[in-house]
Amino acid sequence: MSSTTSTDFQPTACFYVCAVAEPGVMPRVLGMFAKRGLVPNSWHSLLSGVAGDELHIDIQVAGMAAEETDYVARCLRQLAYVETVLTSEKGYAKRA
Repeated sequence: MSSTTSTDFQPTACFYVCAVAEPGVMPRVLGMFAKRGLVPNSWHSLLSGVAGDELHIDIQVAGMAAEETDYVARCLRQLAYVETVLTSEKGYAKRA
């Protein structure tokens, strides 16, 4: 049986982005993480809305500090076509 310490786990920042379905939105959103050297643990996107004109993106990134999460959310809100950005933190994710 292996023992684990609290340093083996990290909080996971969760981002929900709702935007107009435009081709450039996803690379710009991903760029906010890439320029900080972050690779999302999870990325799920889908088209929604009656006409398929809404883009919903759920992103999870382990190990982000609360201040960094808040800063990235503010940057995401300034992107063209982004309408809503919500954030939360979930439990802990084991580091690889």
